[in-house]
Amino acid sequence: MLDLKFIRENKDVVKNACKVKKFPDVVDDILTLDVRVRELKTTTQTKTAEKNKISKEIPTSSDKATLIAKSKAISEEIANDMAELAEKEEILNDLLHRVPQIPDASAPIGDDDSANIEIKRVGTPRKFDFTPRSQWELLDMNGWWMPEKIAGICGTRTYCLVGELAELELAVQTYVTQKLIAKGFTYIECPSITKPQTIFNAGHFMGSDLSVMNDDVFMLTDTDRCLAGTAEIILNSLHSDEILSENDLPIKYAGFSPCFRKEAGAAGRDTRGLVRFHQFNKVEQYIFCKPEQSDEMHEFLLNNLCEIMEDLELPYRVIANSTGDMGFNKVKMNDVEAWFPSENTYRELGSCSSIGQFQARRTNTRYRENSTNEVKFVATLNNTGIALPRALVPIIENHQNADGSVNIPKKLQPLMGGRTKIGGKH
Repeated sequence: MLDLKFIRENKDVVKNACKVKKFPDVVDDILTLDVRVRELKTTTQTKTAEKNKISKEIPTSSDKATLIAKSKAISEEIANDMAELAEKEEILNDLLHRVPQIPDASAPIGDDDSANIEIKRVGTPRKFDFTPRSQWELLDMNGWWMPEKIAGICGTRTYCLVGELAELELAVQTYVTQKLIAKGFTYIECPSITKPQTIFNAGHFMGSDLSVMNDDVFMLTDTDRCLAGTAEIILNSLHSDEILSENDLPIKYAGFSPCFRKEAGAAGRDTRGLVRFHQFNKVEQYIFCKPEQSDEMHEFLLNNLCEIMEDLELPYRVIANSTGDMGFNKVKMNDVEAWFPSENTYRELGSCSSIGQFQARRTNTRYRENSTNEVKFVATLNNTGIALPRALVPIIENHQNADGSVNIPKKLQPLMGGRTKIGGKH
């Protein structure tokens, strides 16, 4: 969320953010309520002081009945004002949680992903000297999954990897984790079960009514828990209500967790193959830093994922996401997209996001500045380390051979027992 003082002093900036991010403009309503809330606070303070003064006069007054009646009348006025204040503050709090983060000036302006801009392309899509197979053809012929059986056991939009491809998934996850640890990240294996407030505090949903999450989040019936859609949710709250030392920043976490999302397969999209499920695994990069370090850390996180694409020997491109595509809580966002031969296009494998102090205000995560001793909110950033099994799709499609085998990227071969390929007729 944004600071109310910032909204007061930068009305036009905030209204423009609502416009370019395609969210309802509630700024005028916020400012009107803000005036009334401050009036009520002043009024109740004044009346409370008056009531206290009368209460002190009553014991020595010759007209106690009049003062008591006056004190009672003021008490009723205070009670009415406090009731209105509570009502107005609740509405104001909800509206404040509907204001999107201010996008960076470098973000392309646009309504949706059609306004995204490609800023970098690395590698050349392979020209096959045979007819390449799609992911599901490779999965079927090599016996690397059992979609019908698992759907019958577990329901639709679930998956099960078998044999060598399951080994490859573990190798990819292990490689990425080790790479991030070598870059200074602390590895954390995060729970997937959490509280709705924790998800809300990550700033992905608007308003203060937690039930707004029900369409996207798996709520655990008859409990106060739910399933998180990314390790970012947990990592974001690790330092809630703490005042960190400036010397400790930046803090870098690599969080692994199973991820759960209701939106899988929405509108019939990606109903075949390994792209979209209710449950998947992900290694998430997450950073707490000083606000002035945010741009540097964004490039650091983005470069890590680009390096991972190159280590997996995948053609990829980097996208600058438009204001209408970057979402509610983001200052800046870059998608990293790998080449999917079967679709003849690039598809997203990770999103690097600068959040500014938006999440930190919800979690009350702060740091103490060395030079001034002032306490300030940290900035937060996140990026995918690797999302699986989605990342397996470009790996097996780009590295396939005519016999249906798949070459293992060189960086992964030590984690695959020295094997150079899987599947096919070997």
